[in-house]
Amino acid sequence: MNKINLADLLPFIEETFDKGKEFKIPITGTSMNPLLFQGRDYVLIKKVDNSLKIGDIPLYRRRDNSFILHRIVGKDEKGYIMCGDNQFILEYGITDENIIGVVSKMNIDGNMISVDDKKYIKHKEKYVRNVGTRYPLRRFRYKMHRLLKNGRTEKTDK
Repeated sequence: MNKINLADLLPFIEETFDKGKEFKIPITGTSMNPLLFQGRDYVLIKKVDNSLKIGDIPLYRRRDNSFILHRIVGKDEKGYIMCGDNQFILEYGITDENIIGVVSKMNIDGNMISVDDKKYIKHKEKYVRNVGTRYPLRRFRYKMHRLLKNGRTEKTDK
């Protein structure tokens, strides 16, 4: 499968939104596992018509121009706080200007699921509630790796 360049598709996405329709995007990467899987699932993105809420999954553009599909796990004075369901590092400072659209439906293993589906709402609430404790061992290993890496760098710099 060829990689899709969403930057090239932005005019088509906006045109689709202007017509009141949704845009279909295949899943790439592993950040939203175990909910969404690359090569199997896709999402329908709609234009954001009201303010986003914690638990929503927007498609947004980072400052480096990469396109990301992560869950809103919080808000602060700088904007939304994002995190993929399969990640533990929070991303801060995503604003409405970064947001392209929001997931309205998901095709998961051939089944179309609305974001209003009761089973999905339980999943969403679980992942938002447990974002801080979901991967304590992974977080610990990550911090230890960073400390060891920084320690080695400092020793070699001297």
